[in-house]
Amino acid sequence: MELRILRYFLTVAKEQSFTKAAEQLHITQPTLSRQLAAFEEELGITLFIRKGKSITLTEEGILLKRRALEIINLEERTLEELKGTQEVVEGTVTVGCGEFAAVETFAEICKKYKEKYPLVQIAIHTATADTIHEMMNKGLVDIGMFMEPVNTEGFDYIRIKDSDHWVVGMKPDDPLAMRQYIEKKDLLGKPLILPERMGVQSELANWFGKDFSKLNISFTSNLGTNSGVMAANGLGYPVSIEGAAKYWRNDILVQRRLYPEITSGTVIAWRRNIPYSQAVRRLIEEINAFEAY
Repeated sequence: MELRILRYFLTVAKEQSFTKAAEQLHITQPTLSRQLAAFEEELGITLFIRKGKSITLTEEGILLKRRALEIINLEERTLEELKGTQEVVEGTVTVGCGEFAAVETFAEICKKYKEKYPLVQIAIHTATADTIHEMMNKGLVDIGMFMEPVNTEGFDYIRIKDSDHWVVGMKPDDPLAMRQYIEKKDLLGKPLILPERMGVQSELANWFGKDFSKLNISFTSNLGTNSGVMAANGLGYPVSIEGAAKYWRNDILVQRRLYPEITSGTVIAWRRNIPYSQAVRRLIEEINAFEAY
């Protein structure tokens, strides 16, 4: 299994097109197709599902992509170590996260990191915890941020304790907007918009206690922005973490904290015992240097 062929395979998987991949690799499309067809024959498996000009990966292809990324990263790491540590650090680090207040903390970490390694590009992918977890396992995301509770098995991580407060969103002319904080009695009978993730809902179930089963849950949503759109249209009250609320327009939506207060921690995690590029390793070092709990 040649590294050159693995790079060809990864380029096709990324571009989802033999033609575009051939342009990236500066070879002809027939040559690329022929070499990858021979690679499939050598392995005895089908890597691609070909539908016209569209290319997707089979299950075996997805597995090979994860392993190929690890092999290429290991090759890069080995070359970096052989050449010494004074080499310029560049490349791309992919970070997956939700809409958390702790992203501001991560921004502080990135600021220090970028001062040291300005040539590194950080790609931020916003998605749900389940999606980020899956992408990390597939080698598509290097570092993930998760709101607790989260399963950290197989991960190294730091914890940012009590980084987010739970709040209720509402239109600024809503009677509840006059309150300094919101109690559970204020929400009974109101149309609520809750987080989709069941582990997160359990936090609210503990807060509401026996009244949780009486709630009028009109919507569930996996990201706070869409909950805000529903609330702005008078369709319900999103109950969620504070997240990026300070960047919302207060003339459209406001938030009030729950009382008694609920807070949630955030975990910044990366897979344990995985060969990473130098750019990723340096960012992990910067994360570990950050004071956390």
